[in-house]
Amino acid sequence: MAAAPLPPLPPQFKSIQHHLRTAQELDKREPVVAYYCRLYAMQTGMKIDSKTPECRKFLSKLMDQLEAMKKQFGDNEAITQEIVGSAHVENYALKMFLYADNEDRAGQFHKNMIKSFYTASLLIDVLTVFGELSDENVQHRKYARWKAAYIHNCLKNGETPQPGPIGMEGEAFDAEREEAGSSSLHSGTTQPSSSSSYEANNIPTSNYTGIHIPPGAHAPANTPAEVPHNTGVTSNTIQPAAQNIPLVDPSLYSAQSAGEVRLTPEDFARAQKYCKYAGSALQYEDVSTAVQNLQKALKLLITGRE
Repeated sequence: MAAAPLPPLPPQFKSIQHHLRTAQELDKREPVVAYYCRLYAMQTGMKIDSKTPECRKFLSKLMDQLEAMKKQFGDNEAITQEIVGSAHVENYALKMFLYADNEDRAGQFHKNMIKSFYTASLLIDVLTVFGELSDENVQHRKYARWKAAYIHNCLKNGETPQPGPIGMEGEAFDAEREEAGSSSLHSGTTQPSSSSSYEANNIPTSNYTGIHIPPGAHAPANTPAEVPHNTGVTSNTIQPAAQNIPLVDPSLYSAQSAGEVRLTPEDFARAQKYCKYAGSALQYEDVSTAVQNLQKALKLLITGRE
C-alpha cells in the first residue's frame, strides 16, 4: 500500500523528517517497520506541537496513514502485540547496523553502508515507542550516528577511514546538510536527492548467515553478527566461528520458588525480554546466546532475582 500524501512538513517537525523518509522507503519491503516509524513520528510530533494549525493538519494526515496501515495489517502480530513489534523493529535495526559494521571492518566504505549506520540509529529512536532503550541500544545509536558522520566526512575530504571502533570525538552527523537539494517531505514518494546526498536505500534483503563478531565489536552480546551474502566480503575476510555452548546453571535444576517470592510487572517484562532475545538469537542459529537468555528468564521467574 502506497502511503497517502502528507501536507508539507512544518518546520517544528524537522527532527522527525528522516524517520518519515525511512518509513516511505520501507513501505513495500518492511511495512511493519514503516508503521512504527510513523508511530514514532506521530508520538514525537504530538509532544513537539499539537496546537498550531499546520502541525495539527500534518498530524491528522499522519494519523490517517497509521489507521490505514493498522487496518491493512491488523492480523499481523507485530502490529497487534508490542513485544512482537519491538522484536521485529529491533532485529531489523540490528541487521542494518551489523551489515554496516561488517562492511566497515572489511574496509568496504561506501554510501550504502553510511546510510545503513544512520538508518539503524533512526530505527533505534523508533524503539522508544515500546519503552526506555536498553544501555546497549543507546550505545549502538551513538556509535552508528557517529560512524555515519566520521566515514562520510573522511570520504568527502579524500581521506581513508579507519575501520572498526575508534575514539568518538569531534564528529556530528548533519543529515539535513547531506540531503540538500532534496525536496521537503510532502508526498508518498521520496524525491531524488542531489549527488552529495545518500543513494537510495539499498540494504540487501536476502537471507543472512550468522558469523562471529570480532573482539571489540559494538554489536550487543545478545545479538549475533550477520552479513548479507552479496556484500562483496569474501570468505577470507570473515569466517563463521564455532559456537561455545554455555553450560546450564546446575542450580536451576533444583531451584524452587520460595513462597514469599512475588514477581512484579517489571519482572515479567524483563523475563519476556530475555525470551525475546533468545528467540531472536535462534533465528540466527546462535545457540549460546539463546541458552544464556533463557537461563536468565528461568532464574528470574523461579527466584525473583536476576
